[in-house]
Amino acid sequence: MATTTSARKAIRQIAHRTEINKARRSRVRNAVRQVEDAIDAGDRNKAIAAMKHAEPELMRAARTGQMHKNAASRKVSRLTKRIAKLAK
Repeated sequence: MATTTSARKAIRQIAHRTEINKARRSRVRNAVRQVEDAIDAGDRNKAIAAMKHAEPELMRAARTGQMHKNAASRKVSRLTKRIAKLAK
């Protein structure tokens, strides 16, 4: 257990940041899952609507350091490509 005041404060800060990071990561996963579920169901309109919600969540996650910027862009690109295939 931490003995100094600064170490105790660091533990409190880490616990607080962990909660925030978990919530952000969960929000991104849920948004992506909604898009993937719509794609799997073959519902293009629902997939497009879900993508409008998921893309900002992914880019926000990249901006806040939850995921790498290129990883977020790659995820958006791949999901968009899968939605485009539904039109065919």
